[in-house]
Amino acid sequence: MKKVIFLSVFLLGSLISGAQFLMDMVDTTTETGRGMLSIYRKYDHLKFSGYIQPQFQISQNEGIASFEGGDFGKRVSNRFMLRRSRVRIDYVHFKGEEGPGVQFTFQFDINERRVTIRDVWGRVFENKFKLFSLTTGMFARPFGFETNLSSSDRESPERGRMNQTLMASERDLGAMVSFDSRRKNFKLNKLKIDLGVFNGQGINATGEYDNRKDIIGRVSMKPVSLPNKMSVSAGASFLYGGIENNTKYHYTTKEVGNIKMQVLDSAESNIGKISPRQYYGADVQFKINNGQGRFTELRGEFIAGTQTGTANDTRTPAELLTGNSGFYSRKFNGAYFYFLQHLFTPDHQLLVKYDWYDANNNVKQNEIGAAGSNFSAADIKFNTLGLGYIYYITPNVKSVIYYAMVKNEKTLLPGYTKDVKDNVLTLRLQFRF
Repeated sequence: MKKVIFLSVFLLGSLISGAQFLMDMVDTTTETGRGMLSIYRKYDHLKFSGYIQPQFQISQNEGIASFEGGDFGKRVSNRFMLRRSRVRIDYVHFKGEEGPGVQFTFQFDINERRVTIRDVWGRVFENKFKLFSLTTGMFARPFGFETNLSSSDRESPERGRMNQTLMASERDLGAMVSFDSRRKNFKLNKLKIDLGVFNGQGINATGEYDNRKDIIGRVSMKPVSLPNKMSVSAGASFLYGGIENNTKYHYTTKEVGNIKMQVLDSAESNIGKISPRQYYGADVQFKINNGQGRFTELRGEFIAGTQTGTANDTRTPAELLTGNSGFYSRKFNGAYFYFLQHLFTPDHQLLVKYDWYDANNNVKQNEIGAAGSNFSAADIKFNTLGLGYIYYITPNVKSVIYYAMVKNEKTLLPGYTKDVKDNVLTLRLQFRF
């Protein structure tokens, strides 16, 4: 009988949970958060959750490079795939009536390609003032909004190209101090501050490869009610880090004799210097309550800064370079915008999403591939317009139809003199518990 009661309460908790954030703690300032705490207290503080996302995709051409779930095989223009299959275990220990003392989380991704660990972290709560916590392990970087919005709750099938490039896999190894009030009627209950130190290369690398660490911070305002059934939330983030040069070769974009190019600096003193990775971003979310569970929502986020990658890839390298190779530092900017509208009932939702990522904003169009230049596809700007329809079949099952229309800037670089035909249609079902 106790097992039946536990299962019923667990399912109820899963159904009433709102949007999950990758670096969330139990938020006792909300009714849902207080309800979850009562469940934890009564049922040994343990929770299991998970979701699977089987999908079918059709691309315009075979073998395209894609940010809609990964590149297509050389002879492939349609595919079934298990995009994500996650199991998450959370445990919270309570110190009597003081509140949560310790929380730790494990999350795994299991699909047809591999088994991957996504989260392994522990959190210690400060209960004297009920304001602070310390998190350490492998967890989501505290940068931006979309990066931390769980893939089970995010309306678009994938994060934008910018976030996938700058924050590949979203997680990293490190430690973070958070200010997030768990007190009732506290003046700063709407404020959340995270500040962390991380290895920097993310979980795609085999391990730490230099002594440089990323310092990442975010200040955010939780939803604040406005007149006419409206609410707004916002945040600002920064990342200050870099990569240690393992060779003397380093490239930056400059103009030489009226021709823009990647200019090589090969001074011996470059060995051991730090090539910068510095990001600055701001985000805002605006929601209108249309009644009967229907909402209109607008989201936007802009990020700019300097990213260090390689000649053909702007993602953070998974290892230090050797031999005659060198890092490339590029100024970038990017953004995304969501428009979400419930149709008829809360079960039907329209999604319009636009994003861009300009990996090198010091060079444009015909400057890429011009005679005498040495740019690559990694310097090209991409824009993506996505149109989607979401049907929430039950609280545990949703279907998504999403068409991503990708546009690259036209350059003189072979293969990119016109728009590449790389649009992708995604048909997805998500099962969640």
